[in-house]
Amino acid sequence: MMADRLDVLIVGAGFSGMYMLLKCREQGLKVRVIEAGSGVGGTWYWNRYPGARVDIQSLDYSFGFDENLEKEWRWSERYAPQPELLAYANHVADRFDLKKDISFHTKVTAAHWDAAADAWNVTLDNGEVIPARFVVMATGCLSVPTDVSFPGIEDYKGTIYRTSKWPHGGVDFSGQRVGIIGTGSSAIQSIPIIAESAAHLTVFQRTPNYSTPAHNGPIPEDDYKEWLADPRAFGARSRATSGGFWNDASADALATQTAPDDIKAELERRWAWGGFRILSGYVDQAIDPAANKIIADFIAGKIREQVKDPKVADLLTPKDHPFGTKRPCVDTGYYATYNRDNVELIDLRADPLERFTATGIKTKDHSFDFDAVVLATGFDAMTGAIERIDIRGVNGETIKEHWAAGPETYLGLMVAGFPNLFLITGPGSPSVLTNMINSIEQHVDYVARIIAHLNASQAGRIEASREAEQTWTDHCDQMAAMTLFTQTNSWYMGANVPGKPRRFMAYTGGLDVYTNICNTVADKGWEGFVIARGDQVLHESRKFDSLPPPPENMAPHLLDMAMGRVAAWMQEHGRV
Repeated sequence: MMADRLDVLIVGAGFSGMYMLLKCREQGLKVRVIEAGSGVGGTWYWNRYPGARVDIQSLDYSFGFDENLEKEWRWSERYAPQPELLAYANHVADRFDLKKDISFHTKVTAAHWDAAADAWNVTLDNGEVIPARFVVMATGCLSVPTDVSFPGIEDYKGTIYRTSKWPHGGVDFSGQRVGIIGTGSSAIQSIPIIAESAAHLTVFQRTPNYSTPAHNGPIPEDDYKEWLADPRAFGARSRATSGGFWNDASADALATQTAPDDIKAELERRWAWGGFRILSGYVDQAIDPAANKIIADFIAGKIREQVKDPKVADLLTPKDHPFGTKRPCVDTGYYATYNRDNVELIDLRADPLERFTATGIKTKDHSFDFDAVVLATGFDAMTGAIERIDIRGVNGETIKEHWAAGPETYLGLMVAGFPNLFLITGPGSPSVLTNMINSIEQHVDYVARIIAHLNASQAGRIEASREAEQTWTDHCDQMAAMTLFTQTNSWYMGANVPGKPRRFMAYTGGLDVYTNICNTVADKGWEGFVIARGDQVLHESRKFDSLPPPPENMAPHLLDMAMGRVAAWMQEHGRV
């Protein structure tokens, strides 16, 4: 069944899909959004597990494109909980009447490029085929759960829950024996809540994560008044930072050159404030292992302060990765939960999980009976949702084939050989290293700018050149190699998905630097892009030369260290 042609088809009705829909409407485009769920909200629609909340301050985690929208919504807490975030998403959708252009309960199964029509033929799971000039993948970075299973799981007679697909009506664990597998962000948020009602909670941990306290509560009135006085300036200040949120950055201080007492005082101040403030204490902590160890040792001390049993505290202390190289968690009472008599921690490295049984879980040394088991086993990040759609470009190559050695994009936005296909916060963009809503707005605004330019020039298509894609991918790899990120098996690297190519998938240069690069690309006449109409090439710029200089605030010895890592990376990957 062939539908009428669209100007733009958007996949996903989370924050990026909703804002993209609004921007398309502003240009008078014929647009439709395809959404698998029954409502808007993306990650906040799907992730309803106990304790789910945002890890960016609510005042920063808000759309900034409409001042009236900002002023008419007031968050109740510093870190908004999932129900409030979902209510906000619905408020935005209702305020701008977005739902009339969204097809719910529908999935995109394929998108094939039609060169003769300069358009995509998009197939839905109901058999409908929609021709669309542009396709925008607003599918989210953490939207597809990993396909984790365990031997014997089909034999288990109790109830299994996944944090990524939590029942919308909630779950009452009162009086139940509960097991939870995983200690990532979803588990760290849900464990304290489950422990309050469960008769007994057993936590199966393979790798401990760093977590910092949220110190959550009502937004201080002074903070709210500062924001309300000038939301425009508040938002602009956040967008002009590396992480896309105001984080009380330290000037040029190096942990390795600061007195221990001064370091402790500064870290104590940041710990007391909570959240991600500790990430930006010292400019060398993400580059220099010695500096990073200072921060990690401080957090280890904080874990020991909160957990009464020294053995449990030791198990909860990460030892296999530098601090910050996995996205740190932000928690409410996580470590103190292990002081409860009804909570038990199992170290899967020492006592590996062997199989599920009819009544629970068997490890190498123990057997456990459970009424319910919670799987908090993470996501196929950044590429998972895109690769699961049969997307075929100009030569019939699938995007999964194109990414066989790891994702390659131009600006994290487009893929060579896949014209008029846009990725919102895709691999190769700052995305998951930032406040996602600010990265979303920047990307959507940029896509809207590209579409407006093509329409003004009566062009049919735009495509990233292979040369620009390779240059940008190399730049992203080299920027990551400058840091400690690549020394960790994280979902940033795809290490949590068996068989997934290892590549650090986010751009480490920061949202501020990235935004300037994107603007320069446009100002230089869409550098790195080929723009055409039918057989006629209207603009051809195959090279990307707008690489940023090394960071100005990096001490010379750190720059030497970082450049040494880059040289080693280039040697390892045959780029020299």
